[in-house]
Amino acid sequence: MLHIQSNNFLRHQWFCISCFCRRRWWLNGVTARGVSCLPPCLNRHDPLASSLISGTISTDVVENLTRNEVIEECSWEFSHSRSYETAMEALSSLITGRKRGERPSIRGKYSKLERMTMYLQILGLEDNVAELNIIHVAGTKGKGSTCAFSEAILRECGFRTGLFTSPHLIDVRERFRLDGVDIAEKKFLQYFWDCWDQLRIKVTDDLPMPPLFQFLTLLAFKIFIGEKVDVGIIEVGLGGEKDSTNVIKEPVVCGISSLGMDHMETLGDTLGKIAFHKAGILKPSVPAFTVSQLPEAMDVITERAHQLRIPLEVVQPLSCGQLNGLQLSLAGDHQYVNASLAVSLCKSWLQQTGNLKKVFTNDSCEADLPDAFLRGLSSARLPGRAQVVHDDICRSSNTPTGDLVYYLDGAHSPESMDACAKWFSKVVIGDHKSTSLPSLKSSSENHFGEAFSKYGFTNCEKGNSDKNSKQILLFNCMEVRNPQILLPNLVRTCASSGVHFSGALFVPTISTYNKVVSGSSITSSNTPRNLSWQYNLQRIWEKSINGKDFDPDRNNFIECLKNESSDALSPPEFLHGDHHRAFPGDSPRTSVVVPSLSSAIKLLRDCARENPSVRLQVLVTGSLHLVGDVLRLLKR
Repeated sequence: MLHIQSNNFLRHQWFCISCFCRRRWWLNGVTARGVSCLPPCLNRHDPLASSLISGTISTDVVENLTRNEVIEECSWEFSHSRSYETAMEALSSLITGRKRGERPSIRGKYSKLERMTMYLQILGLEDNVAELNIIHVAGTKGKGSTCAFSEAILRECGFRTGLFTSPHLIDVRERFRLDGVDIAEKKFLQYFWDCWDQLRIKVTDDLPMPPLFQFLTLLAFKIFIGEKVDVGIIEVGLGGEKDSTNVIKEPVVCGISSLGMDHMETLGDTLGKIAFHKAGILKPSVPAFTVSQLPEAMDVITERAHQLRIPLEVVQPLSCGQLNGLQLSLAGDHQYVNASLAVSLCKSWLQQTGNLKKVFTNDSCEADLPDAFLRGLSSARLPGRAQVVHDDICRSSNTPTGDLVYYLDGAHSPESMDACAKWFSKVVIGDHKSTSLPSLKSSSENHFGEAFSKYGFTNCEKGNSDKNSKQILLFNCMEVRNPQILLPNLVRTCASSGVHFSGALFVPTISTYNKVVSGSSITSSNTPRNLSWQYNLQRIWEKSINGKDFDPDRNNFIECLKNESSDALSPPEFLHGDHHRAFPGDSPRTSVVVPSLSSAIKLLRDCARENPSVRLQVLVTGSLHLVGDVLRLLKR
């Protein structure tokens, strides 16, 4: 009989006990003493294997062996061993745990790109990557938007598209789009486990399993090759020259979006050093395009293009007149720059692949944009960037009881925060419109990203102009960012347009950096023990607003932290009316630290319900993780 230790296995629902089956173990004269019962997707050296089952054949069975055959009674089936949740656990095991700026934990005789090449060889993909007809895009800000525009344009031109971007907001499948839609779960699992198994078999001390982003990059290649896409649009992860995606040797065309000061601990502390890394994606004989850059960056990009003897074209922003009355689907004036880069990349791709005349049917192709380009520019999507969402949970079926609108943008660098502030100021004044969230609920069977694709989340009805509006900031950023630049610049830029925040909520994110979870996972609302970073953000905010230091110890809202239940929290005074003064003579208190994001959402909803004449306009920014967490909570 077989002894099974399965508590952990069952707890994680990686398989279920369902029936007995008979298996034959041909021992060929080898003494049977320990038969592994690990599922086929894992082995004993796998990071997940420590909590899995182990099996042993009892001494009675061994003593009664008279043939080279063992009849094994197995009381399980691996119906869940390759589930989506198991795949997320496997991905989580690839997270290195190192902080930004630290040296890679995987070191040895091979460099990152050498390992990537070896991984491609193991997967049998090395010779196929060139067949993807890749558009490769690097940059500090705008590269994701440029890729989204490029994908939509070429899809509207009739090509089968594959898009790989990062990070994801809710579910990892958002990173892999086929024909504009996030890859389906069943198809994702097929490619994931195939890729995982092939790599697992070949791991060695010198060639361990790839870290998370490297694995996802390899998976993107495998998916796009398997799905036979006509074009692969690949967004660089970090930098360019040493990025995992730079294993691409023969892209069709390369692009560099706007550059700025970000990831300085890795890329360097000057714009020139950062530009050098970004320009590392440029390849000999491959056309290259960039947007206008600051001189320090432009000089470096131009020099690298000269060294490779390739022409470098600097594209100018699109004008409204070129869109024939249509609007870009991605909001913000900065998107005209990204859209222009995408147009140039797509034109070059069409020309290099011999498809230009199929789309441009006249001699004036340089002056006019064909209908397919216009459709792509007006339908591209990139959730979490300049996105407007109504929270209709504040409303009853008949009578409006609240007006709560979220303006979501994952800006986290000085340049992107400036663009975010300009967009927010413009949209709350009334130049842009918004979409109501309930349309998602009617498509609950679809993946959240697919609902975005279907419903757009852009350009819908204007809000009620007869309501008083309050602008509220919901903010968090990573500790490697510089809030002493981000927050004051946000306040100043909005104020210059006549938009003034009534208050700010500083919250921790729900997302963890050491685990990959599915979009359907239940998010935790437990109060974190350490909110020191949020209090630091609050100090910077209050000094920016009131011009003097703020003592959080005198903030009477801190008493709420003693109770982890969100029901114990009441909306701060600035959400209701006049600014609250904690003590006589103090400056008005315009901010609070809220112990959890779910508590902050509840505070905002309670205030909206209790004040139906007020429209709460909440800017969510500072982190794409925060934006994703808010979308996850609104979806739930």
